[in-house]
Amino acid sequence: MNQHDNEHARSYYAASANGMAPYPTLDSDLEADVCVIGGGFTGVNTAIELAQRGLSVILLEGRRIGWGASGRNGGQLIRGIGHDVSGFARYVGEEGVRYLQRAGIESVELVGNRIREHGIDCDLRWGFCELANTPAQFAAFKAELQNLAELGYTHETRLVGPEQIRRDVVGSDLYAGGLIDMGSGHLHPLNLVLGEARLAQSLGVRIFEQSPVLELLHGSTVQVRCAGGTVRAGSLVLACNAHLDELEPRLSGKVLPAGSYIIATEPLPPALAAQLIPRNLALCDQKVGLDYYRLSADRRLLFGGACHYSGRDPVDIGAYMRPKMLKVFPQLADVRIDYQWGGKIGITANRFPQAGRLSQYPNVFYAQGYSGHGLNVTHWCARLLAEAIHAGHSQGLDVFSAVPHMTFPGGRVLRSPLLALGMFWYRLRELLG
Repeated sequence: MNQHDNEHARSYYAASANGMAPYPTLDSDLEADVCVIGGGFTGVNTAIELAQRGLSVILLEGRRIGWGASGRNGGQLIRGIGHDVSGFARYVGEEGVRYLQRAGIESVELVGNRIREHGIDCDLRWGFCELANTPAQFAAFKAELQNLAELGYTHETRLVGPEQIRRDVVGSDLYAGGLIDMGSGHLHPLNLVLGEARLAQSLGVRIFEQSPVLELLHGSTVQVRCAGGTVRAGSLVLACNAHLDELEPRLSGKVLPAGSYIIATEPLPPALAAQLIPRNLALCDQKVGLDYYRLSADRRLLFGGACHYSGRDPVDIGAYMRPKMLKVFPQLADVRIDYQWGGKIGITANRFPQAGRLSQYPNVFYAQGYSGHGLNVTHWCARLLAEAIHAGHSQGLDVFSAVPHMTFPGGRVLRSPLLALGMFWYRLRELLG
């Protein structure tokens, strides 16, 4: 499906969604305490958090709820804010680093609690394993395990050596070991965001789809103009991530939309599914262009990865991804691919999410650039944004805001090709090393 179509991609998730009844299109002028732009995890959960605090909220989505990465991603609910946050100590201090490390854990618990408390049917399954591609990567897992213990992590974690990993974790000969974490897991992301949208609506949030924003007029009251009407609000939340485009140029250059792709097999026989992933864990390796995969509730293998920075999608996603899957699981050579799809994720230069408020317009808030950790961090940032809007301040948002973010060089035209060249160098170094 063309990335720019207004309906959901023809993914396994869309085919197995729990109801996708459309929301209305904005066709009149309205007012609210807060206007949220973007109907993915960030926007929907910010709306929930604001409504729970008693604020009136209007949410505008240019296409459909969950149309972007929130409804297309790998469905891996994994602890962590991003890459190693200890490197940000010079900006946030040691206590700030500890906050970010704890947030990486508590954000997963936040998602799990929301699903449980509101009965959202999204195939949540606990259990994840980080896979080491080399003995050196496996050795590094020992330090990660020690760090989790120091943080007081209470979920089951354990190392799996190269002699056990094929039997216990993944039916492949590629890996040098793994780190199992039963406090992370996997789920059906589109059903999660659709369920959360229904929750938001039940709390009084007014949701409008197919209502792209044409213009922002800043002031003490923000005016958000769409084709069918204008929303006036005291505060604005930009939750567009990889699809912000030029709506707010101060932010759009700090996030690069990168293509990521997934294929889904036909339902596998129980014995074959158990051979591939014996404990039904979510799995992810350590390569620069990482592979991530898991089983769906109906025993399909969902295999994703191959992050593209060029701005061009493969002509045939299935043909592009199938060899990558077969390198991991050659036993799937005769298995049919039923679904193939892609989407854009928001990548930042330092692989750390961006959340805060615009210095020029203190009533404009934003969160974006989750760099592959969006499922949990969106929910955490949504809570911080709502705290700041409701109470006027959020200590957690201050920590996130203290990390500086560069604008990608090259402008709109050269931004993606320059990053693609840089990532090619890292992958080449990985292959040669």
